[in-house]
Amino acid sequence: MNGVILLVEDNELNRDMLMRRLNRAGLEVIPAGDGQQALDMMRSEQPAVVLMDMNLPVMDGWTACRQAREDASISHIPIIALTAHASDADRLNALEAGCDDYATKPVDFPGLLIKIAKLTDPD
Repeated sequence: MNGVILLVEDNELNRDMLMRRLNRAGLEVIPAGDGQQALDMMRSEQPAVVLMDMNLPVMDGWTACRQAREDASISHIPIIALTAHASDADRLNALEAGCDDYATKPVDFPGLLIKIAKLTDPD
């Protein structure tokens, strides 16, 4: 995978754990702590993929995803929702908000790596 991953997670323990695991997998990761910061960093950093927690302060992940899809400068960036909400309705809501894929917490890390690869590799 080329490019950086933007990890949007307000829980410091979850963010640090995921960043370490992604780094160990050979991926470059930059963090954001809320939805507004995520949008700002999507615009400035143009990450290869965004891992977006949906329950965030300042601006939640649902709103951030909708706004990202309305902004031509970042609408092409794939977003994977990361959430503890695991129902089919929650998954559908995340996809309707503009997420390209969905992963529940606790994160199935090998599965997450597969999702990232599918969204970032051209083949």
